[in-house]
Amino acid sequence: MLDVEVFGDAPGSDAPSVAEVRRLCTAAAASAAVHDGHVAIEFVDEPRITELNAAYRGRRGPTDVLSFPIDGTEPFLAPGSPTESTRPVELGRGDGHPTRELGDVIICPAHTSDLREAIVHGMLHLLGMDHEVDHGEMLALQQSLLQRAGR
Repeated sequence: MLDVEVFGDAPGSDAPSVAEVRRLCTAAAASAAVHDGHVAIEFVDEPRITELNAAYRGRRGPTDVLSFPIDGTEPFLAPGSPTESTRPVELGRGDGHPTRELGDVIICPAHTSDLREAIVHGMLHLLGMDHEVDHGEMLALQQSLLQRAGR
């Protein structure tokens, strides 16, 4: 089971509920055959996203979404695949079963026109996808996931 924690408030009457945030994260993770793990989604203000963007990307000014994979940036691949990550970070769920720590997605609602898109976008980055170097696969998958979610 994917454990999704949501921090901060997404303003506006069209903001996704916590349940919808969890559904979007679960769908994005499932697209990469990831069904168990933990992810945190945090909504922050412009000063905070600006600070993080400068500290971690060396870029001035705010951005819409940042992703911080806990287990590095290598893709999460299906168990048993030849290039499967060999360094998963695991946390106990309290029932004796480990939980993979996927990472954190930080979203600035003031700098995104679609919070649902930002959630899926951030999750796909956590899973190792990168639209800056692929040939459109990440953005195509993102669009497909949002369409299936009714967006």
